[in-house]
Amino acid sequence: MRPFFHPRTINGPFGDPGLFISFLFEKRATLFDLGDIYSLPSRDILKISHVFVSHTHMDHFSGFDRLLRLFLGRNKDLYIYGPEGFLKNIEGKLAGYSWNLVQNYEYNLTIHAAQVGPEEIVTKTYRCRNRFAPDPETMVNTFNGTLHEEPALAVSAIILDHGIPCLGFSMKERFHVNILKDNVASLGLEIGPWLREFKEALFTGQDPDSEFEIRTGKVKTAGRSFILRELSKKIALITPGQKITYIVDVAFGKPNPDKIIEFANNSDHLYIEASFLNKDRELSEKKFHLTARQAGYIAAKANVKQYTIFHFSPRNIDCEELLLREARDEYERQKAEVKSQESGGSSQ
Repeated sequence: MRPFFHPRTINGPFGDPGLFISFLFEKRATLFDLGDIYSLPSRDILKISHVFVSHTHMDHFSGFDRLLRLFLGRNKDLYIYGPEGFLKNIEGKLAGYSWNLVQNYEYNLTIHAAQVGPEEIVTKTYRCRNRFAPDPETMVNTFNGTLHEEPALAVSAIILDHGIPCLGFSMKERFHVNILKDNVASLGLEIGPWLREFKEALFTGQDPDSEFEIRTGKVKTAGRSFILRELSKKIALITPGQKITYIVDVAFGKPNPDKIIEFANNSDHLYIEASFLNKDRELSEKKFHLTARQAGYIAAKANVKQYTIFHFSPRNIDCEELLLREARDEYERQKAEVKSQESGGSSQ
């Protein structure tokens, strides 16, 4: 079964952190963090519709200029989210350039920037044709943990402590629709864009006893019709959706670990920073970062299926294997303790 989310880190473990997530059969993508993105091909960057920035330290936000450069002159809406103070940071970036010629662009770039606080999300819109001056209207919504939601998926956030507010993110698929291609063929149907409409009908909760009409071709010519429930039984296998969680730049002091464990619980894949070795934990505390051992502990306690540690400090440039081993050893130790407790035994 092919997953819907296809995440990959943008740089190596010692480079600027960032996670690029593309979507199966869709020409769009999402980005967690916006540091150095020059390793991303332009064709991938142009697929990005939503960017979620943990905080605006340079290694997490300097790529905004690259993104803006590629998007200029294109008819595109960019949705970008960040922590408290984010709107000021966005406006500072936009104010760094002269925009006297943008009214000549045929297409209009629009940036929708949202600032996430403990109680509310404040959103402003900046249009290229208006020289990126903010629209007069500012939207204010209650922050309930969810940043973005659509029929197939939702992106949620948690506010953590890095000496400043720092956001962690989780992308969750509502459920996964696996198309049984052989069954599609057995009905005399072809794989095509109509399957996206079929999935959309399931995600939006269309009446299962309603009629679903398959339309094909460039002009969407009406073809065969099925009862949605019956078609679903024949060509689809519904499985739990993926959950991808991204955590960077946090101190291990309370309440961060407990909040992260609850937030990342049962993730299919946790991407979590591990800047320092355990021997340097005092330095990690001073810099509000995690050690590899702490990352492994969180991954185990959150019961994630898979984890990736990254965002290693340059001081550990020759210690990559040690970082991986420390995280793995702690992860396995915590898992063994849980297993022993469940079986009624005791850990040593």
